[in-house]
Amino acid sequence: MKAVVLAGGYATRLWPITKHRPKMLLPIGETTVIDRIFEALERDDRIDEVYVSTNERFAEEFEAHLAESDFEKPTLSVEDTTEESEKFGVIGALGQLVDREGIDDDLVVVAGDNLIGFDLSEFVDFFEEKGTTTIAAYDVGDREKAKSYGLVDLEDDRVVDFQEKPDEPKSTLVSIACYGFPAESIRFEEYLAGDNNPDEPGWFIQWLQSRESVHAFVFEEPWFDIGTPESYLEAIAWELDGDSVIAESATVERSTIGDNVHVMDGAEIVDATLDRSIVFENATVADCEIHETIIDEGTRIENVDLAGALIGAHTQLTNGTEE
Repeated sequence: MKAVVLAGGYATRLWPITKHRPKMLLPIGETTVIDRIFEALERDDRIDEVYVSTNERFAEEFEAHLAESDFEKPTLSVEDTTEESEKFGVIGALGQLVDREGIDDDLVVVAGDNLIGFDLSEFVDFFEEKGTTTIAAYDVGDREKAKSYGLVDLEDDRVVDFQEKPDEPKSTLVSIACYGFPAESIRFEEYLAGDNNPDEPGWFIQWLQSRESVHAFVFEEPWFDIGTPESYLEAIAWELDGDSVIAESATVERSTIGDNVHVMDGAEIVDATLDRSIVFENATVADCEIHETIIDEGTRIENVDLAGALIGAHTQLTNGTEE
């Protein structure tokens, strides 16, 4: 069995912190978003190869990250794009990857920005048991939020209807970006030849469900779709569970560090109060009160109070002025 980890997005909603780094490599506690997925796939002996689908802009970052890791299965498979406007779409990129890598085996596909609370091996167990295309489904508990996802209608655990991003959701059970495809269901080329939407995988699932059986692995464990600053901070809060992480090389003086704070290498926190925030490498926060804020690397913030902010790398912010 093969696996593909989707890591080709440009994460524009998280700019500027993802303008020059892939969001899948954002830290979540002591690890990264994508490493949690790699670890699960590494443990599962049924998965013999893992392809990391990314773009040319971020290929070097992933190459360096994998070279420094102990993972043995992942290899890069790079699509020929460097900007958001050039994207092939998820299904377009998957179709190219399957052709490029010659995949003719059962396939597990997981989005690299998915932080999932369940064990991926349980999903693979379910996928093997059913022997059909399988999706992971989660109840988001909010109809407005459900509009952003593929809506799933089930009879037992079989999908009887699938609607991608409906205007008026009838329920709150949605598909997340975690899929299992039997070899005979990897019909990306056929789908794309029909001039169908190449972007969201939900459109392919909707098309496939009308042609063959699809089952849903419904889970209740936490799940975070890390696509916005709010969801990223929520994921950090879940991982830290009220604790804080202060790197050994960071400096914290005369400061109050509250819940769910991550201060990274070389950062300096002086005369400040921080809560539910992350401070990247070599940033300086002095005489500030910071809540629910992301402060990128090399930034200096002095005598400014912030809440719900996203500060880009190498910014100078003092007394309300930004340089």
